[in-house]
Amino acid sequence: MAHDLLPVDDALARILSAVGPLPSEIIPLTEALGRVTAEPVIARRTQPPVAVSAMDGYAARAADLEACPVTLTRVGTSAAGARFSRKLGAGQCVRIFTGAPVPDEADCIVIQEDVSIDRDADGARVTITDPVRPGTFVRPAGLDFSTGDVGVPAGRRMTARDVGLAAGMNVPWVTVHRRPRVAILATGDEIVRPGEPVGPDQIVSSNGYTLAALVRAVGGEPIDLGIAPDDAEALRTMVRGARGADILVTTGGASVGDHDLVHSALADEGMGTDALDIGFWRIAMRPGKPLIFGHLGATPLLGLPGNPVSTVVCATVFLRPMLEALMGLPAGPVPLSDAILGADLAENDRRQDYLRSTLHTAEDGTNVATPFSRQDSSMMSRLAAAQALIVRPPFDAARKAGTAVRILPLEGGFLSI
Repeated sequence: MAHDLLPVDDALARILSAVGPLPSEIIPLTEALGRVTAEPVIARRTQPPVAVSAMDGYAARAADLEACPVTLTRVGTSAAGARFSRKLGAGQCVRIFTGAPVPDEADCIVIQEDVSIDRDADGARVTITDPVRPGTFVRPAGLDFSTGDVGVPAGRRMTARDVGLAAGMNVPWVTVHRRPRVAILATGDEIVRPGEPVGPDQIVSSNGYTLAALVRAVGGEPIDLGIAPDDAEALRTMVRGARGADILVTTGGASVGDHDLVHSALADEGMGTDALDIGFWRIAMRPGKPLIFGHLGATPLLGLPGNPVSTVVCATVFLRPMLEALMGLPAGPVPLSDAILGADLAENDRRQDYLRSTLHTAEDGTNVATPFSRQDSSMMSRLAAAQALIVRPPFDAARKAGTAVRILPLEGGFLSI
């Protein structure tokens, strides 16, 4: 019945309400790329610490240049790391290079292209033809940042640019949220690991590898628990390896068939759905209707379908936001983008549909998403070739090519799923 199917947005909201940011840890800046700040990164110095020159030229006093042309006497040099330490008097200038400290009495820089030099005077006589306003080509102290400024706010995934800014702020350590530890357990007598002998009625399991890669890409640490056979006691034994993990993810055994034991076996391990008011769900989505969410003790559990395409789609829609919330990022669905439909689509039914699609940019710059003609959820090759998922809400009307659709990009940005 329709009321048996939980809408995707409601399911995700219930999942995210059960997780929050993990505790913080202090790590060296060299390991900060991709980590989420738990505390702001605060500048420990002012940059530049003093006024410096933005160009190669001559440091002078603008008051001496009001009646140009004027000839000044060069009395020294200021270079990066070797400032001019004497007092600059009236009618004097200092040869200066980019990044060098500006003498205290100087308030402008005349670039070297705008002066003429008396070589007979060994370059000590410098003629300037045009006035220069105070502050010209001078970078004042603190132009970039000052001690105490926030360089990287809390709750931000650090980019290479953020790492560079923190380094410039003289910050060698940063406080970040701990990486989520995700225990991954595949289930089923019919699956074997890649490279192992494959029986006539078995298939090679890809789910554990896919999920581990996704967890790493988002920023978590996967824990491979292996493959559990279709035996309740064996499943309970292997699940105990998840103790200490932040999430337990299972694949397979999430529907209602006679051999789908995850729900009943884990209930015996302390995941009683009545006590927690959280349990077995049937989600109004395609692919990936069967789903389990609950807690094994204090550990959130996400039971994904065994079908590999369904596993990837459900992990994208549900597991990725869980991980991001644990990492301290804003909790919410994976962002969608706009595109134009590249082929006609029939009317959708009561389930939110995620259509594997190619994506290209039209001449006018719009994104065009074209669904594959076959959307069989067993076809991993189609999923690997897709650049986006077209997201169709329940009961979406038939659509013609050229109409607007919403897509979930699978490539680009920090994470390529």
